[in-house]
Parts: sequence; structure tokens; C-alpha cells
Amino acid sequence: MRLSWTGWIGALLAAWPAAAMAASCTTQSELQSQDRNALIATGTRLTTAIVQQDYTTLQAQLLPAVAPDWSGMRSEVEQGSALVKGGQPQLQEIYLLDASTQTATVDTQFFCSNASGTLTVTITMHALPPGKYALLLSTTSGAPLGGQIGLVVVWDPTGAIPAWKIGGISVRQGAIDGHDGVWYWTKARAQAATGRPWSAWYSYELARYLLLPVDFLSSPNLEKLLHEQAQIQGPPGPFPLSIEDGARTWKIDGIRIDTTLRQADLGITFESMGLADPAAARTEAIAVLSAVLKTHPELKENFHGLWAYASRDGKVTPVIELPMAQIP
Repeated sequence: MRLSWTGWIGALLAAWPAAAMAASCTTQSELQSQDRNALIATGTRLTTAIVQQDYTTLQAQLLPAVAPDWSGMRSEVEQGSALVKGGQPQLQEIYLLDASTQTATVDTQFFCSNASGTLTVTITMHALPPGKYALLLSTTSGAPLGGQIGLVVVWDPTGAIPAWKIGGISVRQGAIDGHDGVWYWTKARAQAATGRPWSAWYSYELARYLLLPVDFLSSPNLEKLLHEQAQIQGPPGPFPLSIEDGARTWKIDGIRIDTTLRQADLGITFESMGLADPAAARTEAIAVLSAVLKTHPELKENFHGLWAYASRDGKVTPVIELPMAQIP
């Protein structure tokens, strides 16, 4: 999520009086109708603009203080175009975040509970100036990659007409091969139950990636997922791992989910010999990938492919991505 606060901290500090009240969150169902309708209208207009790559509308709705960050936000929308392609935006959640009584710029947590208090979503914002915000979460129904849109909008009382303005944009993948995070979560449980801990661990990682619309949100479901994952014995690591491959021992610095190609890949970072010849570097990388699969064969049937990242003298370089069937 690209959020920039430079230049308008002072304006916000002057705009709202200081008080001793804590930051508060109001969920969509608890909003006053006037606030709910305004935020629905704002969210619908902006998410439609993101899906349609309507940069004119988006730029016109920027909070003036984040105008210098427009190029980064535009890049986020451009890179997310494949994720939302073919879909219709549907606003799923609205959280009204009131930090207007803060007296300084601080890390702020908002606890967003339903009417009965039985479910609480936590939103954690780093270095947040006093102000009034809203987090809008949308899905794109019908998009093959299940694009999820996160918007932080900021109430701007300084314009000729006070309005909600864009403070940050995030576009994320929500499905792989037609399967969402819940599907991968179910798969992770099945793998854990049948003694495939490495596949289970990284399936949990993939489920979390697909279920998390923005980095700064936590929910009981996500906490439950992490708790289940923590019960798995073994992976990951501890890194670095040493993997025997005949007379050679490869040192693996890390293994992670890699969705660069919008597939369920794993990225393998290994300590390379630093080969300058591209063909030799490729041969080395393939040998590493093959050794990993021989050590953990369960990965081959549960993920699309592997990326090899060569590490040398503190520099990490992508070398190759191969589908599982092409790794010897």
C-alpha cells in the first residue's frame, strides 16, 4: 500500500483539536447512512476507475499531499491490470477509521468489531497523522486472477468541497488457476494430515497470500491460519539448509512463495559459485532445483514450478523458472 504523509501532517494537526480519546473504527454495518452512502459511492467510482485503467479519474481524486506519489500509484494500477481483467468490482468491506483526536503522528491500531463484539478485525497503520480515514476493500467478480483492491481514502476538509481523497492504492492477486485462498487453506490441512509438511507449510503461505488484501490487516481467520501453520513440524528451514547432491553440497538460503508469473511457484535462493557464463549459471541453477525436489519430492506434485535465485557477495539474481515437469 503506497501511503505518503509528507507535507500535510501540519495541516491535519491544525485541522482537528487535540483530545485524549483513542482512535476508533466503525464497520460498514454500523455506519451512519450518510457516511455509508458517501463511502460506497467513493469506493465504487474509484474501483471502477482502477479496473478500467482510468488514470484521469484516479489522479483527479488524489489527496493533494500525495500528488508526488502519483507515479507509484499509477504503476500499482498498471501492474494490477492483469489481476482485475475481465472482472466487475464489488465493494466487500468498509472500515471508517477515526484518528482525528490524536495529538501526534504515531503508529495506530484500529480494532474493528461487529455489532455483537464476537469478531474483531485489527488494522495497524504506521506513522499515521491525526485525521479521518477509511479502508475500502473490493473484489473483482469474474476476474480469472481474482484481483483484490485495497483503497485508503482520507477525508480532506480543505478543498472547496470537502471530500474523500485517495491516500493509497493496492491491487493484489486473489486466485491461482481458479482457486482462492480458502481452497489452498483446505489443501494445506489435507497435506498436513497426510504427512507432507513442506507442501502443507507453503500451501498455508499461499493461502495467506491470496486471502490478505493489504499487509496491515489482521483477522481471526488469518490468525487461525497462522496458528494451524505453526503446528507443522519441520519447515521452513532453519535456513540456510545444506542439501547433499552427490559430491556437491548446495546451501539454500531461503524458500518462499513466488507468484511472479501468477502461478503457484516457489522461489529457491541458493549460494552460487558466481559463474559468469549464462549457460553454466543455468546448469548450476537446474542442479540446485533438482536437488531440492529430490530432498522434498512432495513439492513436485503440489506446486507449479520453481524459481532459482543465485546469491553471491550479497547480490541475489534470478536465474531461471521451470515447471516441475521440466526439472530433472
